[in-house]
Amino acid sequence: MSLQTIETDILILGSGGAGLFAALHAHQTNPELRITIAVKGLLGKCGCTRMVQGGYNVALAEGDSVERHFMDTIEGGKWLSDQELAWTLVSKAVERIHELENELGCFFDRNPDGTVHQKAFAGQTFDRTVHKGDLTGIEIINRLAEQVWSRGIDRLEEHRAIELIHSEDGKSLAGVLMLNMQTGEFTLVRAKAVLLATGGGPTMYKYHTPSGDKSCDGLAMALRAGLTLRDMEMVQFHPTGMLAGPGTRMTGTVLEEGLRGAGGYLLNGNHERFMSNYDPRNERATRDIVSRSINSEIRAGRATPNGGVYIQMSHLGPDNVRKQFKGMVERCADSGFDLAEDLVEVVPTAHYMMGGLVFRKDCSTDLPGLFAAGEDTGGVHGANRLGGNGVANSTVFGGIAGEVMAQWVTSQKLQPCNMHEVNDSIQAHEAPLQKPAGDIEKIRDALAECMWSDVGISRTKESLLRARDELADLGKQLEQMGVGNIQRQYSVTWQDWMNLQNLILVSQAVTDAAISRENSRGAHYRDDFPDPGSLEESYFTAVHLDQAGLHIENRPVLFTMIKPGQIILVES
Repeated sequence: MSLQTIETDILILGSGGAGLFAALHAHQTNPELRITIAVKGLLGKCGCTRMVQGGYNVALAEGDSVERHFMDTIEGGKWLSDQELAWTLVSKAVERIHELENELGCFFDRNPDGTVHQKAFAGQTFDRTVHKGDLTGIEIINRLAEQVWSRGIDRLEEHRAIELIHSEDGKSLAGVLMLNMQTGEFTLVRAKAVLLATGGGPTMYKYHTPSGDKSCDGLAMALRAGLTLRDMEMVQFHPTGMLAGPGTRMTGTVLEEGLRGAGGYLLNGNHERFMSNYDPRNERATRDIVSRSINSEIRAGRATPNGGVYIQMSHLGPDNVRKQFKGMVERCADSGFDLAEDLVEVVPTAHYMMGGLVFRKDCSTDLPGLFAAGEDTGGVHGANRLGGNGVANSTVFGGIAGEVMAQWVTSQKLQPCNMHEVNDSIQAHEAPLQKPAGDIEKIRDALAECMWSDVGISRTKESLLRARDELADLGKQLEQMGVGNIQRQYSVTWQDWMNLQNLILVSQAVTDAAISRENSRGAHYRDDFPDPGSLEESYFTAVHLDQAGLHIENRPVLFTMIKPGQIILVES
């Protein structure tokens, strides 16, 4: 088989906020470089950043400060965040939002006096979420894509990254093996620097917000390459995923946090407000608390007809709701619901992975030549991400990665690739084409049910050990199952097989990390260990993969800027 080979200075995997910002900043730093963006779909039309509804957290307004934003981030993350990363996030966000508006042309909503409007989001002590109605992500990605298209940046669209390839001596990253989804053939991209920015996407759960093509590819590739992931037990469940009934993919899609921030109510199946029973902030508590509270109401038998709770907005005035949340009203209407005047059923839905690749504030990793940004990374958000900090994370660290890579590659040469790794990966990924077709959908459903029931919002040792055994069995079933000798071009079935392979591996990392953490912090709640443990003795989980399997290590959190009980709050 002939293997197409492409050479580039910088290869960016992913075209969300992190990937596109990296491309623009790398080009701005050194326009002479050859920069290539590879994406599973079409640039500007896929990825999670485009789906961002709520907005972008940044300390701009009078009375707010980066110190206040930092404290909200650290406390929201239950003191598990890497403080250097969190400080980089909140301080660079100010610079990045001005860049988005003044250089890239984003139009954000404004107050009558012309200042940028910032709305309330849960878990924050100040209204600091910049937005474009409730469709902020589309505005950001459209402007970023326009800028990328206007520059000489190469694109590999409908190309799937399947393996990180080491150099011959094993000391660095030399390239990435890709699958051209249009032709079904493999392509080896040799690069001096690679950015992992594929995003997370916890679609292994029964209810989830990302699109089904998101399958934790970057995290799976990083594990197979021997790299370390952290905080993998910290899967964020957004409290209000639409519950549209069985048989529709609209179930699980987010009704944004701004609804609760604006004063929306959550009601149980008895039409009673219940959040005051769980947290004094009511509906504006952090996502982990609201999700667990909803789950408690459901488990107590106070669920709605479809097994969730209701969100009510009508008391804020139907016309106001239609104006303020146009996108959400339309989304509900598409499923036959009236958000402005009636109750809509919602359920917690897997939304974001706080865990990811261990990386530094310059976006470098332990593998020379590999950089990372966005939801592929861990350490920024700790045990719980504040709504509005996600797109800030992607754009802040994406820009940093672009600048650092552009400077780094000037002193580097293309390294010869380890062709044994290339050939082994091709053989492994072609294997299902040479086996009789099996029921992949059955494995997919079993995975979703396993993760939702046993590694979901509330966990126990018993449920987690049960999940560990189930995941091992599902992995063996998939390995033995093929897709048949089908057409390779645009083969959805073959792609589904690869998606499942990655999802099962990452699910195993999530489960093993959850077993290791015998306390309850943020998004990780153990019914059998409800106490959060000592903040002063906080640790994070680290997982890596070798031939013997997954290995978990608990590492101490380093309080490099502030310790529990201290505060750095400077009013602006």
